[in-house]
Amino acid sequence: MTAASIAAACGTSAPASVAGLRQVVGTDLIGARGATAADQQKIDRTVVGICAAAVWSRAECSRHGEGRGHGEGRR
Repeated sequence: MTAASIAAACGTSAPASVAGLRQVVGTDLIGARGATAADQQKIDRTVVGICAAAVWSRAECSRHGEGRGHGEGRR
C-alpha cells in the first residue's frame, strides 16, 4: 500500500482550510496546562467549538467533563 492509500483507509485528510479549523478550535489552548480553573475553562471552550462543529461524536463530547462536576460536556 502506498502512503496515500493508507491515509485514505484510515480516514485522515487535511482540513478544508486552516482558517476554518482555527475558527472551530480557537486559540484558547495556547498556554493552557490544565493546572488551574482558568486553564480548565480554556480547555472547555475549545471542546465546545469542537463539539459544535461535530468534529467529535456526541458520545465523545458527552465524556468531556464527566467526573468533574460541571456540565460543559453534557449535551
